[in-house]
Amino acid sequence: MLTKFIFVSGGVISGLGKGNTTAAIALLLQNRGYKVTPVKCENYLNIDAGLINPIEHGDPYLLDDGTEADMDMGTYEKFLGKDMHRYNFITMGQIYKTVIDKERNFGYNGEDVEAIPHVTDEIIKRIKEAGVKDQAEIVVIELGGTAGEYQNMLYYEASRILSHDKKNTVIHVHVSYLPTPSHLGEPKTKPTQLSVRTLNSMGIQPDFIVARAEKPVDERRRARFALFCNVEPENIINNVDLESPYETPILFAQQRFDEKILSMLNLPVSPLHMEEWKEMIGRTKKKNNKKITIAIVGKYFATGEYQLRDSYAALLDAIDHASWEQDVKTQTTWVQSEKLEKGVVTDLENADGIIVPIGWGPRGVEGKIKAIEYARMHKIPYLGLCYGMQLAVVEYARNVLGLSDAHTTECNSETTHPVIYTNKGQDENIKRRAYGGTMRLGRWDCQVVKGTIADQSYTRFKGFDKPDERIVGERHRHRYEFNGAYRKQFEKKGLIIAGKSIVENLVEIIELPKNVHPFFVGTQFHPEYRSLPLKPHPLFLSYIRACAKHA
Repeated sequence: MLTKFIFVSGGVISGLGKGNTTAAIALLLQNRGYKVTPVKCENYLNIDAGLINPIEHGDPYLLDDGTEADMDMGTYEKFLGKDMHRYNFITMGQIYKTVIDKERNFGYNGEDVEAIPHVTDEIIKRIKEAGVKDQAEIVVIELGGTAGEYQNMLYYEASRILSHDKKNTVIHVHVSYLPTPSHLGEPKTKPTQLSVRTLNSMGIQPDFIVARAEKPVDERRRARFALFCNVEPENIINNVDLESPYETPILFAQQRFDEKILSMLNLPVSPLHMEEWKEMIGRTKKKNNKKITIAIVGKYFATGEYQLRDSYAALLDAIDHASWEQDVKTQTTWVQSEKLEKGVVTDLENADGIIVPIGWGPRGVEGKIKAIEYARMHKIPYLGLCYGMQLAVVEYARNVLGLSDAHTTECNSETTHPVIYTNKGQDENIKRRAYGGTMRLGRWDCQVVKGTIADQSYTRFKGFDKPDERIVGERHRHRYEFNGAYRKQFEKKGLIIAGKSIVENLVEIIELPKNVHPFFVGTQFHPEYRSLPLKPHPLFLSYIRACAKHA
């Protein structure tokens, strides 16, 4: 079958939920029996999201193949229930680098290389390749940013060129915002009209408008859209604020959005199967009997005067998934690690669980170590993720092994007890400041020790990839490792090495025995990146259970 393409653009403001809209469309089409793959086109000149400050662009999302991508990759995985890959993620930096490298290698046979057609050709080539590699019948392409930004104009031009090639093969969905000024009390369509006019100036006529607003679009607003945006009234799709982003596909299906898309693409409409998804939505709305509070100790929380959820988006999603499954209402509180360095632990006193997530560098580290010590001493369920596992090792070395100078060489290269040190081969990378893509990235197999908390978690919740061998593949994003020279000292003092990598024999999971602590687990990998709403991660399920029991 001829591959079909759906472009999703945004208007008026960023952060409208284009990724959510893209994922919802893809899920509906997938659940009607089509093979669908999404593609995200990012504007920035970075090759990937690995070196971007999470406060700037949110939590980079890690894929199995090691790609450090945009958070929307996580949205796609959570909605579609399948892994994304390198070819699902495009940045303008990748495009420019490919074109320039090709020109330097005489790949254009002496042509003068220009934005059009050479850059747009490369964009179209990658979009088509994503469809081929996933054997997709429909490719849904999310265009980053908003219409009218100079950074993404070549993506729009590629969309126009592809649309011009074949009719009934490409459609354009425009997600736009309808503000409701408090002094007026009615939603205004003018910003969207101007946004659509910008599209028109680039030779693009949207087929659908997804109206993001607090309330549904009424008939008057629908008529204004039809008149000024040249979009059929029935193709104005409401996307009002919802309790959960996972409700979006249900809202779209109620408006027959997916049926209209298939009709426009000249594709047959098969039955829609959303039973399992609706059951999951039902769990999110239950009045939970058990309520818990989890303190997340970190430093990437604020931009100016505003608190950010996106800095730890994958973690918070994983907590939600496990909480819904366990019928628990979980409240998360932000704890600035630098505040703990001043000796203020009041933010931890009412916590039913403590998490120290991913992090980098020395700022706030002593506060994180203090939080880990507090969790261990007060027997509060603790989950350490990547840096949180490494710092748990440092805390245990200092306060149980008596190695007062113990540290990670990331923070103190002169420590006499480097219990966490650089991965083999990483010293040279650090000297050269070669940071991009040089960490231990992506999926690595780990063998879990029988009888441990980790083993019980993966067994109980069917999380092993190879149950007979107790092997699980988890995603990594780090440069430093547990120093095996200290392993016997740790084990002699009660720390359990609960999991190691298959090939390299690197420590992947540490924990304390249940007779010492109800739940004290640290993972070098990131289980949050493999959590799905229909399949929460086993370690988070066990952790939420432990927190609820503690409460």
